[in-house]
Amino acid sequence: MKRNWLYTATAILISAVFLLSACGPSGGGEKKVVTFIFTQEPETLNMHYTNMYFSSILQQLWNHWAWEYDENNAPYPVLVTEMPTQENGGISADGTVLTLSLRDDITWSDGEPITAEDFVFTWEMAIAPTNTVATAYPYSEAVSVEAPDPQTVVVTFAEPFAPWLYFFHGLLPKHILQPVFDAEGTIDNADWNNNPTVGSGPFVFSEWESGSFLRFVKNENYWGEPAKVDEIFVRIVPDDASQIAALTSGEGDIGIFIAYPDIPTLEDAGLNVIKVFSGYNEGWYLNLGEKGHPALQDVRVRLALAYGTDRFVISEDLLLGKTVPAATFWDGSPWADPDLKPYPYDPQKANDLLDEAGWIDSNGDGTRDKDGVELILRYVSSTREIRLDTMAVIQQQLAQVGIGVELYNYETDILFGSYGDGGPVATGNYDIAQWSDLPGAFPDPDTAYWLCEEIPSDESPQGVNWQYICDDDLQALFELQKTQMSFDDRVATFHQISTIMFEKVYWLGIWQDPDIWAVSSRLSDVKISGVTPFFNIAAWDIP
Repeated sequence: MKRNWLYTATAILISAVFLLSACGPSGGGEKKVVTFIFTQEPETLNMHYTNMYFSSILQQLWNHWAWEYDENNAPYPVLVTEMPTQENGGISADGTVLTLSLRDDITWSDGEPITAEDFVFTWEMAIAPTNTVATAYPYSEAVSVEAPDPQTVVVTFAEPFAPWLYFFHGLLPKHILQPVFDAEGTIDNADWNNNPTVGSGPFVFSEWESGSFLRFVKNENYWGEPAKVDEIFVRIVPDDASQIAALTSGEGDIGIFIAYPDIPTLEDAGLNVIKVFSGYNEGWYLNLGEKGHPALQDVRVRLALAYGTDRFVISEDLLLGKTVPAATFWDGSPWADPDLKPYPYDPQKANDLLDEAGWIDSNGDGTRDKDGVELILRYVSSTREIRLDTMAVIQQQLAQVGIGVELYNYETDILFGSYGDGGPVATGNYDIAQWSDLPGAFPDPDTAYWLCEEIPSDESPQGVNWQYICDDDLQALFELQKTQMSFDDRVATFHQISTIMFEKVYWLGIWQDPDIWAVSSRLSDVKISGVTPFFNIAAWDIP
């Protein structure tokens, strides 16, 4: 895709800013600056107001989680002294009480101690009805969160809650945000959300120029081992081609969401390409709400979409054969049902299903119709080049079985906009939406995406069930798995969940999508987690 003069000028300007920032003195020598290249701009830095990947992965730079995950996706304690277990008393025998013991040396970047009151406040803000957070789940599952003393947090559930690891991602500083909540009754518009001058990580937020860059500088008051580099500079570029150009020219040190066709170019330029399992799978989210196309209410039509798309040729041709179609939302994890295989490409079966459902081309225009309604679906996604290519191929494939497709591509901040912000997917103004996602509690399999209470509305704009699917059987199984402390029992339940979603085509896998990172050879001690990618960012160095 050609860049216009504005993108070119912007790239030159940002390169100049990068060079100037990299050459400033620090302790008598040059500043050590690590430059990230992002193709998508975070929509906020407050984790509670977004489901966006590029917002969440920055957390470990400036704001620790209670526990984080190493390069093997194993959790380890950060703000707590140890991971709670039933053996150490952190989880009650009946699984209904979670007790966290906090370190006594942790502080916010302004020197204020991090205490149990910050954890209680985070829970209160997540469930406050006046805060239009992306979702109150899983905090809404807790009956209470209490602070019996400054270093102890007690979370009580009405029944056992297996996905407790989901808690306390994105701790909120009470001393900063409580006054805002007291004054305004909400923290929706708090300056801290996009200008978090107080955090708990090895770096602190410094600057954000919308559409251009974000800067994080070393936290001089960090309670842990100090960072070895002076600054993290996050450069925003308009597309994949700009990212690859920045990485291969040496203007960038690390990039994410690398498309498979770009891997040879990066490796030829000397970058290290790292594949990390992160729970992500690229897939279709189908709108079964009242604003969705009426044809999607019929499972035969949804099955026809599965049989009418050749996802195997997409994996082979567009993705260089380096991945395969996903069968389930949990592909690649221990929770995936190995007996479920991706639907094969079978356009004849797709035609038969559509005929059976009564969708035929009665007027000879090449598109099927029924009761005066044309079978034309609104297919939406982001502006990533690989998605543009995929959508164009699928549009041609579905045309062969008489399904019309209108393509809509949005910048990510618009595509993933909340219901309150009028996002096209959140508000149900689509039929097929494509992106890559994972269970919200990964590596735990729990997700709120198909819970009935997560369907947003004017009265309750919070919620992440943008498919508007409320299936009683599915709901019951999702509720059951949350209470199952036995791994084997929970796996069996997720196999049932997967079967329902597969047979009813509530989600259709396009390809398995592990994270592909490109890392400059000038960086040392870089480790990447699939959950908290920059968990060891303080150890990164430029020798």
